[in-house]
Amino acid sequence: MRYLSLILKNALRNRRRTSLTISSLALSLCLLGVMMAIYYALFVNPPKNPGQELRLITRNKVAVTFPMPLYYRDKIHAVPGVKDICTWQWYGGLYKDEERDRSKFFPRLGAESGHLFQVFPEWTISDEEKQAYIKDPTGALVGAGLAERQGFKLGDRIVVKGNIWPFDLELTVRGIYHSPVNDGNLYFPLRMIEESLEQRNSQRSFAGAFYVLAESPEAVPRVQKAIDEMFANSDTQTRTETEQNFALQFLSFIGNVKLVLMAICGAITFTILLVAANTISMSVRERIREVGVLKTLGFRTETILGLILGESAMISLIGGAVGLVFAQLLCIWLHSLPPIVSATRTLAVQPPVLAALLVFSMMIGVLSATVPAWGASRTTILDALRFED
Repeated sequence: MRYLSLILKNALRNRRRTSLTISSLALSLCLLGVMMAIYYALFVNPPKNPGQELRLITRNKVAVTFPMPLYYRDKIHAVPGVKDICTWQWYGGLYKDEERDRSKFFPRLGAESGHLFQVFPEWTISDEEKQAYIKDPTGALVGAGLAERQGFKLGDRIVVKGNIWPFDLELTVRGIYHSPVNDGNLYFPLRMIEESLEQRNSQRSFAGAFYVLAESPEAVPRVQKAIDEMFANSDTQTRTETEQNFALQFLSFIGNVKLVLMAICGAITFTILLVAANTISMSVRERIREVGVLKTLGFRTETILGLILGESAMISLIGGAVGLVFAQLLCIWLHSLPPIVSATRTLAVQPPVLAALLVFSMMIGVLSATVPAWGASRTTILDALRFED
């Protein structure tokens, strides 16, 4: 703290270069902050729904796109520890000009209306809307977040063009549910798919996946193991997993997300090191003669080394702080986009990530300045005064 004013004056000597350096560091830390926030939300501490600890999803072991026999439902329901089960099927389809405008995308799922609310007890919805959705054979149930983004209101008509299934959906919004995390889906009666296939003389005998509700948290591991063991020797084997792991399966379609995030973070870190090291090297080179003057005045080598390292650390810390502010704002903006997984609905630079990145930015400044600062501080008085740039 004794030499803080001197460090500040040295940092502001070339204000243009300092401003550009802080801007470069801020941009790099902003990108790094968003990447780390995504990694933290997906793999370290994903958000959890209040009832998520009781819920499992059973799908085809090969991939979620492969169906399962419909009679699996009754067998799973008979497993000890299973409280309820809900069959559902991915519909897909195209809503309006979704092919050109991806903001129109949202998940459309056919589900058993009578069991849906039992499996998701944390949803809040009025009894009138709930009953209206259950009784309407073409009713649609939409999440509050989806309704806000797409402008859906009760009574609105929604038409979705089929691209996977050979028929279109013509739905009427009968209910809007509120969920703590995942409120971006549209549900419609599964019977609509069955009836459409029956009209085309195609008997439906398969299911996309099953929501399984366990009786207690203690029963979840037993249920998960029992279901997969039950169908271990069948033609269609199953994989039962938590909602979080199931959501990550969709991300795996685009590759190894964890590896991609780490690769991006590594590239950004390397860029930050180059920017900071280049700036400090130029700054130190300009003041070699001043180092000789400081030594003539009695400044010790350790003090000069500390002045240079402190200047670099301060610039890096300021750049990191500015970048993380913009990273937080960018995360808030991402909330308005269609969610890939529920974690993106609450994406933020969490305090552990914020603290780690602030320390990291300061360490980047110190590391990038170590070599030039050490060389400058070890320069003799005579060599420093003779130095000409």
